[in-house]
Amino acid sequence: MSKITEVKELVEAGKSKKIGAAVQEALDAGGQPAEILQAMVDSMSVVGDKFSAGEIFVPEMLIAAKAMSKGVDVLRPLMTGDNAASLGTCVIGTVAGDLHDIGKNLVSMMIESAGFTMVDLGVDVPAKKFVEAARENDNVTLIACSGLLTTTMPALKEAVATIKASGLSDCKVIVGGAPVTPEFAAEIGADGYAADAGSAAVKAKELVK
Repeated sequence: MSKITEVKELVEAGKSKKIGAAVQEALDAGGQPAEILQAMVDSMSVVGDKFSAGEIFVPEMLIAAKAMSKGVDVLRPLMTGDNAASLGTCVIGTVAGDLHDIGKNLVSMMIESAGFTMVDLGVDVPAKKFVEAARENDNVTLIACSGLLTTTMPALKEAVATIKASGLSDCKVIVGGAPVTPEFAAEIGADGYAADAGSAAVKAKELVK
């Protein structure tokens, strides 16, 4: 078994205590940070599919996410080195009325790995809080709004509208979440849309460059 395959399996199994050493061994064996990170993201996709199919439940998904976080901790200094020029600060949060944070946390980790400084507002974030955070923090180039419920899509729309009406013209807005589509993102005036954590990091970089 290759070291990267081992990392992938440890994330899926939620082995937080073993993942750090395994990631380091994968690096020592010549694995590239981006390659190892992608393996972990792929693992979380498998975990997400199992969750959607009812094969595992929230505790198992959280354990896997924690394992990935431990692995990302090992990669973070190296990934930051790949992005010596900071891409600025990203304010991220789940919109008002929505308490889901697993997907938002994964997106936050991925965007941080792409070279952003993250300001995580957590869950159930009122629209005006995104604007306040963007004004209170230095060099905010991106605001990421997450909505995991169809019932909170109006709150996502309100968040984007509030940000756009605030005069933060240098700040791009990216949205995502299970019920969100590219068409909806365009309809509510977002600058970008991402279907998952991996594509969020890619899109975030595109938006601010």
